[in-house]
Amino acid sequence: MAKLGKRTKAAREAFAGKEMITLDEAVSLVKANATAKFDETVEISMNLGVDPRHADQMVRGVVSLPNGTGKTVRVAVFARGPKADEAQAAGADIVGAEDLMEIVQSGKIEFDRCIATPDMMPIVGRLGKVLGPRNLMPNPKVGTVTMDVKEAVEAAKGGQVQFKVEKAGVIHAGVGKASFDAAKLKENVLAFVDAVSKAKPTGAKGSYLKSISLSSTMGPGVTVSVESATGNA
Repeated sequence: MAKLGKRTKAAREAFAGKEMITLDEAVSLVKANATAKFDETVEISMNLGVDPRHADQMVRGVVSLPNGTGKTVRVAVFARGPKADEAQAAGADIVGAEDLMEIVQSGKIEFDRCIATPDMMPIVGRLGKVLGPRNLMPNPKVGTVTMDVKEAVEAAKGGQVQFKVEKAGVIHAGVGKASFDAAKLKENVLAFVDAVSKAKPTGAKGSYLKSISLSSTMGPGVTVSVESATGNA
């Protein structure tokens, strides 16, 4: 069995016995134990009472975190003509059509978000097997297939987070950096949980928000009282 490092051991001891604590306590605990040599991401994990294998229980959406994510997001846009110019002016990192398709097909994917105008979808559709598994496929439901590329690019750059439930009924996302002020992290968590709550599918039965936990990139996780994370505590 691998020997635990001092930092990992100290973090585990700090988290021992801490379960179902308030959001304020969880944020403070995660921040205090994010001691890696880089600015760790604070991550949320939500266990939902859904089975995403059924279409009426799929959960997906998008939320603009009030204090951003602290992450530099590289954005690719599939567009032509004036819309391509609009995307570049808005700060898109990569803009193109067939040329961008060839870049992606070659396996060179140097972006975190992909946006497309509707007329580009026949081209983008050929990239489903490449972009789909990376959760990069443009989708009108989350605003990444749109004629308003300026707004989409600015939203992606400004702290917009997409979420999609995984097979086990779990949603993961980064909600800020450990260096963020605790109050700003709390605001981001509340906004994210609220967006997931509002995305409750029609087919969900029984308890929807089953559990919520917070962690940092290198740290252990701690469960958070659902009531405090929904602003009802």
